[in-house]
Amino acid sequence: MKIISAEQIRNMDEREIERSLLDLKEELMMLYSTQTGGGLSDNPAKAKMLRKQVARILTIKRERELEELEELEELEELV
Repeated sequence: MKIISAEQIRNMDEREIERSLLDLKEELMMLYSTQTGGGLSDNPAKAKMLRKQVARILTIKRERELEELEELEELEELV
């Protein structure tokens, strides 16, 4: 999986973000199961890269949630 920048994630819609997150988690799970089974990874730093990608996506999802909450609070103040 290629590295996705934060800007690319911000340009994705919610469905694409969820799909990317699911794909990354599946890939990470497969990597861990291979390592647990005694297999050697061709790229030992891949797990770290995948974890960072997952964290990046979750961070941007949280930013969006907070933005929505702020908008709701602003609307409630106007009422």
